[in-house]
Amino acid sequence: MQHRYIGKSGLRVSPICMGTMTFGTSCDKQEAFRILDYVYDKGINFYDTAELYPVPPSRELAGITEKWVGEWMATKPRDSIILATKVAGAANGWFVPPIRHGLTAIDRFHIKRAVEGSLKRLRTDYIDLYQMHWSDTIVPIEESLRAFDELVREGKVRYIGTSNDTAYGLTKANEVAKYEKLARFESIQNNFSLNNPRFLDELAGVCKKEQISLLPYSPIAGGVLSGKYNQPFIDENARYAWYLKNKNPRVQSQATRFVNEKSLASTAKFVEIAKKYEMSPVTLAVAWSMSFDFVASTIIGATKLSQLDESLKALEIKLSSEMLNEIKKVQSEIMYPMG
Repeated sequence: MQHRYIGKSGLRVSPICMGTMTFGTSCDKQEAFRILDYVYDKGINFYDTAELYPVPPSRELAGITEKWVGEWMATKPRDSIILATKVAGAANGWFVPPIRHGLTAIDRFHIKRAVEGSLKRLRTDYIDLYQMHWSDTIVPIEESLRAFDELVREGKVRYIGTSNDTAYGLTKANEVAKYEKLARFESIQNNFSLNNPRFLDELAGVCKKEQISLLPYSPIAGGVLSGKYNQPFIDENARYAWYLKNKNPRVQSQATRFVNEKSLASTAKFVEIAKKYEMSPVTLAVAWSMSFDFVASTIIGATKLSQLDESLKALEIKLSSEMLNEIKKVQSEIMYPMG
């Protein structure tokens, strides 16, 4: 397997990362361990989790995913795994996390509390990549970076990254890190897929010029790009069928962002392209996200072991210029299906 480096760091990762956000809700512990063992045996060395997982977030389940990952990781040589996790973003952001009594912030206190909790749950003395789950609009980035830098100096964290961030946020943070001589963000973990190519507008340029890696999540748009929501009958256990029944308006709005008239129309066209080239639409979607030079590793997810092979086949695929041009045509005809 060809490995890639994250940013300017020493983290050498597989081009596919195993995401774990469903472990504890739609994926039970036994199946989660089967999934983790399977991808490990396939050569995947990069695993991503968060203190807030599983999703949808809840006070009762927060932290369960890290506990399971830690229990599984104890069965493997620690140095064979590149482990990423995240501190929950600020409560002044897009929603209030159901942890630490809904008072989270990206300040020194919360960063320290979060990392100590994660280390304990993960049964490890260090985290390879520690990420800010989303930014804080109140706490100065200087304070956040100093706290992250302390963790690096203490050896609890090797490198740091951000997530769900903007071109301004990423650039501002790393300019501050440069002039204050602090650890910088080596990666950014943002939503990026055939149905959501917005990263290409500005952030891709920042990443290429500053040698920062994108770790795309939701490369199959939460399962939408598999084509399952284009079927006459949708499984009631499918994520967004389930989300639409959730009483939380934020969860419902997330479902309509992913599943709407434009996203289903573009998905239908991508399914046809995949069919033309005799591959699964899931394989096409994952391979597309991996095809950019600023991408270090694409984060896949699964609730069942049987879902993995179509994503892992992307490791064997290189999209031709003809295929890429057909994809660009769809994206120009149906612009920004996810808004």
